[in-house]
Amino acid sequence: MATISSLGIGSGLDLNTLLANLTTAEKTRLTPISTAQTSYSAKLTAYGTLKSSLQAFADASNALASTNTYGATTATSSNTTAFSASTSAGASAGKYSVSVTQLATAQSLVSGSKADTSTAMGATTDANSRTLTISQGDGSKPLNINLTDDQTSMTGVRDAINKAGGGVTASIVKITDSSFKLVLSANNTGTNSEMTVSVTGDDTLNNIIGYDSSTSTGAMTQNSTAANAQLTFNGIALERQSNTISDAQDGITLNLTGTTTSAASLTVAKNTSTATTAIQTFVDAYNKLQDTYTSLTKFTETTTNSDAQDSTNGALLGDSALRTIQTRLKSAVGGASGSGSITALSNIGITTDPNTGKLVIDNTKLSTALTDNTSAVQTMMVGDGKTTGVMTNINNLNSTFLNDSTGTIATAENSVTATLKTLTTQYNKVNDSINDTIARYKTQFTALDVAIQKLNSTADYLTKQFDAMSTSSSS
Repeated sequence: MATISSLGIGSGLDLNTLLANLTTAEKTRLTPISTAQTSYSAKLTAYGTLKSSLQAFADASNALASTNTYGATTATSSNTTAFSASTSAGASAGKYSVSVTQLATAQSLVSGSKADTSTAMGATTDANSRTLTISQGDGSKPLNINLTDDQTSMTGVRDAINKAGGGVTASIVKITDSSFKLVLSANNTGTNSEMTVSVTGDDTLNNIIGYDSSTSTGAMTQNSTAANAQLTFNGIALERQSNTISDAQDGITLNLTGTTTSAASLTVAKNTSTATTAIQTFVDAYNKLQDTYTSLTKFTETTTNSDAQDSTNGALLGDSALRTIQTRLKSAVGGASGSGSITALSNIGITTDPNTGKLVIDNTKLSTALTDNTSAVQTMMVGDGKTTGVMTNINNLNSTFLNDSTGTIATAENSVTATLKTLTTQYNKVNDSINDTIARYKTQFTALDVAIQKLNSTADYLTKQFDAMSTSSSS
């Protein structure tokens, strides 16, 4: 049987070109599917852009839904060498007097001198019967450490205490090349951290490092006594274990660093900068969200009587999910909550530009509201933190939009993803169908080529026969 190595060789017809043209024509069946895939892929990307912009807005609104944003204060000390102060939510603005007569200190015990740090200081005995015990007055569990003979050296005792991780730190001080002292320091200040040190099962070692704080007796010397901080706050005498005092008055923490010779003042004032910054961030995030809406729903008119859309149109033009988010947030931002003179953002100087849909701030009006009506602003913004309050309501909406499984955006993304999977399946089926059709064409063309080649061969043969017969007749 005749074979054809290349289409058209046998017949002389341009079958390769014909097959290529048929292939191109068949491939046009894929164009609508590819166009749809491109469109839905662009939607998926656009939802990601929308989600990112909406998340930034949600973060900003969440900050304004916190009561801590509106109760911010600053603290100023008139005697910074004696104390500094910081404030948190609940601090009341005002002026307070503070006198510091004594700082809290930690106890420190020092042993006698030893010629080196490696020689054992205790008697030779069973390690299980030698126990170093350090008790402190704060009621914590005593520190019990079994010491081997090797651990009775100055270095051994130090390392054993530090490894045990109690409320005491041990160290060695070098006096001279042949004189060393062991120092035990309470980690915390105040009388509750006073140490009592004893060694049972080794009187020799106990006579070197033992100490009883209740009687102030023992082998060690008290180098620094444990003392409580003593001060007056607005004329009221206070005593505390630490130099950091956070329970004298709600929201105020004092950090004592020195004593005073006369009463110093502590001024606590309102700080509106936290709220002002948070509001500016909120407005910027909302306005950026408006820009995102505009970009994703951009529409460009096409020429008259044209059915084709402009390629620069936004990927979410006419999208119901975006339109729902935009409409509901616009309503929430313009909503009211609470009672009195401040019930909406417009009452504190935040209004919507009717031409752009963006928010603008009247800084003077905002400053006045935050300074003179802090509580009312907080009530309007936060409400009960669950179902009332402008920012609370916005946060609730954002949660429904951004939920990873059931949110508005997640639902839209899942729908697009499902459609893309369907389109991929459809594309593969059509492409397989096209490949089968082209293969059939090629088979048919090959058969045609072979048939014409045979006919041509037969025609050539007959022509030669006729020519031979004519020649013979002429002779």
